[in-house]
Amino acid sequence: MAAAALRQKQAPIKDGYKSDPSSAVVTLKSSGTLDSSSITCKIDTGKQISEAKQKIAGLHQKAGGDDPEISGELCSGDMLLEALVACAGVTLKAVATALDIPIQEGTVRAEGDLDFKGTMGVDRNAPVGFTAIRLSFELKLEDGKEVAEDKIEKLGKLTERYCVVLQTIAKKPELSVSVRGTQESEEGVDKTLAWSQKS
Repeated sequence: MAAAALRQKQAPIKDGYKSDPSSAVVTLKSSGTLDSSSITCKIDTGKQISEAKQKIAGLHQKAGGDDPEISGELCSGDMLLEALVACAGVTLKAVATALDIPIQEGTVRAEGDLDFKGTMGVDRNAPVGFTAIRLSFELKLEDGKEVAEDKIEKLGKLTERYCVVLQTIAKKPELSVSVRGTQESEEGVDKTLAWSQKS
């Protein structure tokens, strides 16, 4: 029944993407804030999400998911951008501290373009996954201490170089995927089903 309900929910969405391909293309966004109190990055989330004790991943609304402000479910694409914002923000704060760049406050933003025709199987030529990701920092430096432009350039380069999530995205790691399931047969014996692949 769950499969039929999902197909029924997604059918009009898929039809809409076939008749208007541009409606499947969205830009997901994430942001976080920096301050002078610690080497941290506070991730901005919706009210329902921030009150949740546990983050639950679900379908994006463009794939048939419910409104995250109601369900509390997060799109994994949003979570990826949140991880990038968090890692890049913390890395920038650590590098700024090492370079003695006095950041009073700042905002970190990540945006990613995604075409749902690919992940929904509407168009086999449409890419699955982000086609572009943009990461930006807006910083307010503390008054009274002059900071040279070459120091800001070094801050940017070192943040890019040492941000684990950014480097993982930029330099595709070796990846292996496996699926394993067990099922009890009529004779009471467990049957194992498995698949794996390296990419």
